Amino acid sequence: MPAIADRNSSPFKGMSAAKSCEVVGSNGCYTPQKRRLRSNSAVVNESPVSTPMKLKSPRRRLVSSPSSPANQIKEDLSGKPVKKCWNPRDVEQMRAVKEALHVSTAPSTVVCREDEQKKVLDFCKTCVKQEKAGSLYVCGCPGTGKSLSMEKVKHQVIDWATMEGLQPPEILAMNCTSLANTSGIFSKILGMNQSKKKITGSTSPLQHLQNLYSNKQAQLGSKMLLIIADELDYLITRDRAVLHDLFMLTTFPFSRCILIGIANSIDLADRFLPRLQSLNCKPMVVTFRAYSKDQILSILQERLLVLPCIVFHQQALELCARKVAAASGDMRKALSVCRSAVEILEAELRESASNLSLTSVEGEFVSPQTQENSTVRIDHMALALSKTFRSPIVDTIQSLPQHQQIILCSAVKYFRGGKKDTTIGELNKSYIDICKSALIPAVGILEFSSMCRVLNDQGLFKLGQSRDDKFKRVTLKVDEADISFALQGIRLFRNCLQ
Repeated sequence: MPAIADRNSSPFKGMSAAKSCEVVGSNGCYTPQKRRLRSNSAVVNESPVSTPMKLKSPRRRLVSSPSSPANQIKEDLSGKPVKKCWNPRDVEQMRAVKEALHVSTAPSTVVCREDEQKKVLDFCKTCVKQEKAGSLYVCGCPGTGKSLSMEKVKHQVIDWATMEGLQPPEILAMNCTSLANTSGIFSKILGMNQSKKKITGSTSPLQHLQNLYSNKQAQLGSKMLLIIADELDYLITRDRAVLHDLFMLTTFPFSRCILIGIANSIDLADRFLPRLQSLNCKPMVVTFRAYSKDQILSILQERLLVLPCIVFHQQALELCARKVAAASGDMRKALSVCRSAVEILEAELRESASNLSLTSVEGEFVSPQTQENSTVRIDHMALALSKTFRSPIVDTIQSLPQHQQIILCSAVKYFRGGKKDTTIGELNKSYIDICKSALIPAVGILEFSSMCRVLNDQGLFKLGQSRDDKFKRVTLKVDEADISFALQGIRLFRNCLQ
């Protein structure tokens, strides 16, 4: 007798059961696992029927594991590791950041000075290979990498000589400011020579060196001596004798000295060593130019590479590099400004932590720290720069009332189009637009004209002559960069000036 089909049965039941996972029920029967709707998840969880745990593939298990390398170090599409945002409240991280930005911390590589280092290194290689004495003068403004580059060259010369199978030179590196007296440099040079002859009472260290470098037998088999004298201008005396005698040591027939003098004065050799030029013994000169904006930015980024986290916004670093390059190009100044910006952020977070403790007592909710407020922003950098490069114009702009600052901001925006002047009426329209965007009530045209006259009296504006105030010509008398720099620490003006 044919079986009567159940009304719940379906001709596709067997197919779906074959495709789906089968679950063993409490009565020993196999029941097909039905598709679950998201809305029925609560009901399904209460079902007494146990379901097998869905196993993940080995690849998915590796990615989802919290201890997997994929979750420890994230990488971008180019394969480079993506740094996490740092925690300024972490004492160890803060110490590492300040140490990386300290002037005394020597970087692993000296960037942006490859050409200068190559010139000095080639000079030293020639002297060592030919066993010939020579002198070189390294000059440049403070903070341009002179001493750091010579420290690298010193090691490069020794490594090169060892690889070439040559006898590495002896190294005498000194800072001339550490000498008790200027003539003490000759005692140090004499102490580095291999000669063990005792100096008689009537013979000075300089005379002994001169005799030594005039005697061929005394110098047979002796090593070359590389002398690196930093702060060389300290040796300038009234009669210029010490500086002159020092360079003259390289002109003796059997001299083994390779002298590298370092100082800030670019024309020191011309002003204080005229006799050397007449003897055709003028030292070779290598000049270290002031760092440009791109070079300062590159050096800062190179130093920050050792840190496993992001500390500065890119715009903050660019602002620092641009301002320092325009002022002096001193890399030490740029590092000092960056450290100051980090300390400003540290003080800001310390203050917010104290406010957080007060609000937590009152029961108010405070949002946790985010990446935006845990890195050094452009306003932190602007404040650090203003402390370092204080100017009367910046102080004047920062002390102005808000509406006068808005007028200056509107003038900067208006003149960015290439115009050099405009009328008070046109400038007033730009001022009103900024006030509307910031939800600040704008003043009337009469008060606006009065504030323009105040800015004119303070030397920030130059107003033309006209019967009607609306048609008076307005010209900026200060640099737009000074206005942007003075107002960048305020969020309203930072957004307008970007």
